[in-house]
Amino acid sequence: MKRRSGFTVMSRLIGLVKPLTGYMILAITMGLIGHLCASFITIFGGYAVLNVLGMETPLGLAAMFAGVAVFALLRAVLRYGEQACNHFIAFKLLALIRDKVFQSLRRLCPAKLEGKDKGDLISVITSDIELLEVFYAHTISPVAIATLFCVILCLFIGRYHVGLGLLALAAYLVVGVAVPLATSKLSGEDGMRFRTKSGDLSSFVLDSLRGLPETQQYGQGEKRLAQMNDRTDALAKDEERMKRTSGRNVACTNTIILLFDLAMLFACALLYRRGAVGFDGVLVPTVALMSSFGPVVALANLGSTLQNTFAAGNRVLDILEETPAVEEVSGRVDTAFTGAAAENVGFAYGEETILDGVSVEIPQNKIVGIVGRSGSGKSTLLKLFMRFWEVQTGRVSLSGRAVGDINTKNLRDMESFVTQQTHLFHDSIRNNLRIAKLDATDEEIVAACKKASVHDFILTLPQGYDTPVGELGDTLSGGERQRLGLARAFLHDAPFLLLDEPTSNLDSLNEAVILRSLREECRDKAVVLVSHRASTMRIADKVYSVEHGRMS
Repeated sequence: MKRRSGFTVMSRLIGLVKPLTGYMILAITMGLIGHLCASFITIFGGYAVLNVLGMETPLGLAAMFAGVAVFALLRAVLRYGEQACNHFIAFKLLALIRDKVFQSLRRLCPAKLEGKDKGDLISVITSDIELLEVFYAHTISPVAIATLFCVILCLFIGRYHVGLGLLALAAYLVVGVAVPLATSKLSGEDGMRFRTKSGDLSSFVLDSLRGLPETQQYGQGEKRLAQMNDRTDALAKDEERMKRTSGRNVACTNTIILLFDLAMLFACALLYRRGAVGFDGVLVPTVALMSSFGPVVALANLGSTLQNTFAAGNRVLDILEETPAVEEVSGRVDTAFTGAAAENVGFAYGEETILDGVSVEIPQNKIVGIVGRSGSGKSTLLKLFMRFWEVQTGRVSLSGRAVGDINTKNLRDMESFVTQQTHLFHDSIRNNLRIAKLDATDEEIVAACKKASVHDFILTLPQGYDTPVGELGDTLSGGERQRLGLARAFLHDAPFLLLDEPTSNLDSLNEAVILRSLREECRDKAVVLVSHRASTMRIADKVYSVEHGRMS
């Protein structure tokens, strides 16, 4: 995880507000006027006291009471408007950020997401992004409002005496800047630790739910529950520490405000005694300062919460700024499929060499088989044809063009890839199949399922093709999921089929049906068939063997 300073995170998050600048300016304007109305209700009260005492005031008593009523009404309306704008900005931006995160995940997939903690990603997409609502609704505009408000109040108080204006400025700086900075420094890495542990707990819970059958089978329920409770307790302790820091922050802020109020009263009294100001110079500045801490108190309260918010923002930015292993290609001339080849290909995951000098020809209308023991690089070779990873040495090409020079959409249209594990979404069978071709007709879906020897099975289900499958397809057997994966490939109808162990979970009867379909399909297609089964390899026109990353 990349560590960014709070200022860097804040500036990057503020940059996302650009599309909604108008709403932000409106929120700041309404907030500023609203806070001024709230303060001048009290200030007009001070002027009323002076008027009753027979001293000269800017307005008459009746006008001041009318002004107080208008200010009270405006304060309510403007407060509502400010909050409405801020929350519109916040929730609109949360939707935009989620959209950006999903786009980033799509760009990063699959290379940069292999081995990633899915529970932690879920935590980022849900709770971390949700936490940014605090920043957008209760941070950006309050900071701007507090800055402008303090400038106006300092000038207003400074009209009676420059020293009083400087004292007000010192009060605002201490409460609105020094206190939150000190609180943030005392919080240290608490926010980041809390967000990280929260993500770890989400991963642990997700892992535990998926592994419930194994946990029950081997009697590990109590141990797993104890581990979950330990993680929850540790997270609760971190949260307790953060809440305690927040409580101390509030107590410290209120104490400092009281001290500055007293300091203003004593300073005004001293100046009055020296004849530097009149009685109005005592009453109005004191009342004005006492009634003006609302905007800076909002900043002071951010000191403890911003650590958590910035930690969440840091984790979101990690995804948004992650560089994909493979960049999408566009703007090139599309190509038609006429065959594929790998030429002297080398590839390694980190320091571990997987493929070394591998070459294979895959002509159109032929089935090419690839065999080899587990871990020899067969699946990796198929992923290089799909351009999930970039080739490190050598060349992988389709129709004589390097895959890195073909438009990504064009490349995906030419290829169908069936992996060892078929992922099914929590949806109907029909919709799971339509992922391969969104505009597929029911007749096309049925035809694809017949080729994959799964049509008859689907008809036995209560709702047929509209039968929902459970999460990850866990209501179906491994063989049924695998056949649905093959049906997707047949429905996609790409000219280049890459099949990774497509019959590993099938009985001999279903295997025979599917192999016959493959033989018929390859009349106008190229097929790469990876399998350990000798029976599967019988349909291959040519078989390559991969051992220790080398082809023979």
